[in-house]
Amino acid sequence: MSRTIRIGTRDSELALWQAHTVEKQLNDLGYKTEIIAVKSTGDIILDKPLYELGITGIFTKTLDVAMISGQIDIAVHSMKDVPTALPKGIVQAAVLKRANVLDILVHKGNLDFLNSEGTIATGSLRRQAQWLNKYPNHKVVDLRGNVNTRMQKLKDNDWSGAVFAAAGLERINLKPATFTDLDWMIPAPAQGAMMVVSMENDAFSQEALYHLNDIETEVCTHIERQFLRTLEGGCTAPIGAIANHNEHDDTISFKGILLSIDGKEKIEIEKSVPLTEWKKLGYTMAQEILTNGGSELMTKIKKTLQK
Repeated sequence: MSRTIRIGTRDSELALWQAHTVEKQLNDLGYKTEIIAVKSTGDIILDKPLYELGITGIFTKTLDVAMISGQIDIAVHSMKDVPTALPKGIVQAAVLKRANVLDILVHKGNLDFLNSEGTIATGSLRRQAQWLNKYPNHKVVDLRGNVNTRMQKLKDNDWSGAVFAAAGLERINLKPATFTDLDWMIPAPAQGAMMVVSMENDAFSQEALYHLNDIETEVCTHIERQFLRTLEGGCTAPIGAIANHNEHDDTISFKGILLSIDGKEKIEIEKSVPLTEWKKLGYTMAQEILTNGGSELMTKIKKTLQK
């Protein structure tokens, strides 16, 4: 146990909270650790929507480089930010027990706009498309930056509200009194989960992280990310997915969605299967969507984003 495990993280408050959570769990097991904070391109360039930057994994790339170049040993990520294909030499070493999976609407204390016209802020194509599908007469504006920056922008603008992941706000005690759960909105694949990655040839770190892995979260997020990868192999289309393990009958229930960017078209899938069928579930669900009009819709989405 003599080696110190260097934990790489972005330097936002939420990212540091996540890194410290992993650090504490490793320390409790007797491992020595050091936290190294790195700024990512996604935090620096705030004036362009993420999909315009043309990088999948914009928040993870800087840490990948730091790991490959030997500055850090492991990196902690919000799992929904991690591209489904990890860089060569880097492996998923642990998925921590999942927190709240829901999206929430943070508003100004008045929800009358839900029945009339409103302006909602979000930087996510998935949230934008699902919002416009449900509220076609609303306007959606782009919102970028870390959680703290986005909360401040909501205060400074006359928007009706903004959509956030509940887990992020809960982790750093930023969840205000004026919020409503969007239980109708299908979350991002792996939302609410944290992933820790290490170098493939680093047996010491992998052995340490093995103890932090939550098997149920690992299975459910695997299904969701497989669904995402099969549909589009990147993270720019409006795609939502959630898998749940039902203990009473040992089944996995899955809900997936693909929408057009304007939210006018929507293809949904919902299914429950025995737990034994989990390994291919994300793939088969995605194939079903692709054969039911999803292929054409994906082509349209790619054309829209290339304009």
